[in-house]
Amino acid sequence: QVQLVESGGGLVQAGGSLRLSCAASARTFRAYAMGWFRQAPGKERDFVAGINWNGGRIDYADSVKGRFTISRDNAKNTVTLQMNSLKPEDTAVYYCNVGYYSDSSYHKYDYWGQGTQVTVSS
Repeated sequence: QVQLVESGGGLVQAGGSLRLSCAASARTFRAYAMGWFRQAPGKERDFVAGINWNGGRIDYADSVKGRFTISRDNAKNTVTLQMNSLKPEDTAVYYCNVGYYSDSSYHKYDYWGQGTQVTVSS
């Protein structure tokens, strides 16, 4: 079906930056919205950022607005999450997701990457 591979996670101090990437194998990558979710220990998997097929519609969780930036390169079948001003509460496993936009908001399909660990120390 679809294969998603995340990379770029790691350990950083508060205030630092990381750049996550997701490579998709889908032949029809361009046709889909893409998103990033994260899951911290003991918590549910929550929406972080989404981007529609051409980058014309982007949205973020309130907790990351102004700090994270999502982008995509359809020619390379990749989606990126630039994370700046990281906080300890950003610590989580970050997952790439395939989705779609409807009613001006991101909706997820049940397609995920394997996740990449982001750890932010105090």
